[in-house]
Amino acid sequence: MKDPKLKQALTGISGILVTPLDSNDDVAPKLQAPIVDRAIGAGVHILVANGNTGEFYALTTDEAEMMVNATAGHIAGRVPLIAGVGRGVKDACRLAKASAKAGADALMIHQPPDPFAAPRGIVDYVSRVADASGGLPLVIYLRNDAVGVKGIADLCAIEGVVGVEWATPNPLKLVEAMAACDPAIVWVGGLAEVWAPPLYAVGARGFTSGLINIWPERSVAIHAALEGGDYAEARRLIAGMRAFEDIRAQEMNGTNVTGVKAALRLLGHDCGATRPPSAWPLTEAQSKMLAEFVEANGLERLDGVSGMS
Repeated sequence: MKDPKLKQALTGISGILVTPLDSNDDVAPKLQAPIVDRAIGAGVHILVANGNTGEFYALTTDEAEMMVNATAGHIAGRVPLIAGVGRGVKDACRLAKASAKAGADALMIHQPPDPFAAPRGIVDYVSRVADASGGLPLVIYLRNDAVGVKGIADLCAIEGVVGVEWATPNPLKLVEAMAACDPAIVWVGGLAEVWAPPLYAVGARGFTSGLINIWPERSVAIHAALEGGDYAEARRLIAGMRAFEDIRAQEMNGTNVTGVKAALRLLGHDCGATRPPSAWPLTEAQSKMLAEFVEANGLERLDGVSGMS
């Protein structure tokens, strides 16, 4: 890997930032700045623009370009910025070029959702994005391992691929994939804090997180416990934030971003609604569960100072 600092950062927390919207359903990039500041202040290692928690598939390509530029400005070089790209291959290539120009340190390539995606076609897709990126390091976001071990190995063999975000709950398949690929590839737990311990146990390092938008201190504490091999402490810390992830997993994961934005609103930082087909707002029962989670953990307003773990 050309940049050892990026490799080290990938073994940390990849914080997936929300995309704020205003009352007119337009992106409101300035509202992201305090979220970025708090996450960096807490010790989050990498921040990601245009990830799934950023409602990537609900944004236009113009809006995605706007957000990667805004996020780069908010981060101002303090931690690496990874920019999500995807959808049709031409949109993905356009966004790859725009993200490189904005100053992204690497690209995260969303797995194509096309119902007729072939394993070798996905390899061609990633190769074209790699060419468009101007040489940026690439992280493969793998949400479905049906592409098979050979397909995964072919993806990882593409020049520029430095990591995989493993977002499928199949640790045994992860073991097979790791054995089939270059040992230099960084395998990141792509299912956030709750799945981090079992994925760590088979060799993944680091994890993605949407929790960092509201409680980055807890994410950092979980990461520290796992890095120290203290699985009991990691499980204890995860148990204390599990209710939040349970809310986000409801309605076929359709409340994933809803839970984050509803929590931000409770913490005094309104980042707007989510766009359909995401669910909005939370149901009464979900709202009650979220309010109890916030109160039970004493989460502070976004502009507050929290030293909690």
